[in-house]
Amino acid sequence: MELIIQDFIEYLESRQVSKNTLLSYKRDINQLLEYLDEVGKKMFEATEEDLVAYIAYMQTLGKSNATISRSIASMKAFYRYLLKLKLVEENIADKLSSPKVEKKELSILSVTEIESLLDQPNLSDLKGQRDKAMLETLYATGIRVTELISLNLSELNLNAGHIKVKKKNKERIIPLGNTTLRYLREYVENVRPLLIKTEDEPSLFINANGQKMTRQGFWKILKQYKEQAKIDKELTPHTIRHSFAVHMLQNGAEIKTVQELLGHTDVASTLMYTHVADMRLRDEYLKAHPRG
Repeated sequence: MELIIQDFIEYLESRQVSKNTLLSYKRDINQLLEYLDEVGKKMFEATEEDLVAYIAYMQTLGKSNATISRSIASMKAFYRYLLKLKLVEENIADKLSSPKVEKKELSILSVTEIESLLDQPNLSDLKGQRDKAMLETLYATGIRVTELISLNLSELNLNAGHIKVKKKNKERIIPLGNTTLRYLREYVENVRPLLIKTEDEPSLFINANGQKMTRQGFWKILKQYKEQAKIDKELTPHTIRHSFAVHMLQNGAEIKTVQELLGHTDVASTLMYTHVADMRLRDEYLKAHPRG
C-alpha cells in the first residue's frame, strides 16, 4: 500500500499539483489507512459506509469543515486513481459530501462502569480466567483490539512487567500494573497450556479451538459482559481505549505520555481526550462541591 500511495503522489505530481496539496493528500490517505486499520479493514475492502464513518470520526476529533472537505477530496482522488488502475471496482468516495451531522460524543465508561465490566468473567472456569486477562490487559494498556489479539506470548514479559506492541515497522513498550500482571500470570501458567493444541502456538490469547483469538470472537465476549454488567452506553473495544485515555488524563498523566502509550503519531489525535477529561472533571466538581 505504501508503494501505491507513493505512485499516486507521483501521478499527481506529474499533473503539476502543488507541493502543499501533495503533502496534504499523502497525510490524508495515511490517516484514512490508520483509521481503517483500527477498525479492522483494508483499503480495498472498505465500503462507502466505512468512509462515512471515518468522516464522522474526524468530526469527533474536532476537525474543521475545511479539513474534512480536503480529506474527502483526497479520498475521491485516491479512489479515482485506484479505479484507473483497476484495483477497485468503483470509486466509493465519489458520492461523499461534507457532513452536516452533529458531532458524536465519544462513548466513555466511568471508572465504576469499567470495574463492573472487569468483574463479570467467572474466574472458576478457564474461559472466564482468559477473558479476565484479556479485559484487564485492554483497559490497563489502552491498546487496540487488533493489537490485543495479535500479541504473541513472546511479547509479554511478566518479570519486567510490560508488553511489546508492534504495528507496521514500529513497536512500543507498555507497562502493566500489578493487578493485570497477576491475572496474566495465572492465565499464562495455568490456563493457556490447557487451551492450546500445539506447543508451537505463538499467540498469547487462545480461543476455544486452541487457536489465536479472533477479532469477532473478542467482540462477542465483550457484548456478553456488557449485557451482564447492564451497561447501557455504546461499548466497543475502542470505547475501552477511549476510557483508558480519559482516565489517565483525569489522574494527572501528561498528554505526551498518553500519546506514546496509545501509539498516536500525531498529538492532535490525543488532544481530543483532554476536552472530555476536562468536561468530566467540571461535571464532578459541580456535583460534589457545596457551592457548585
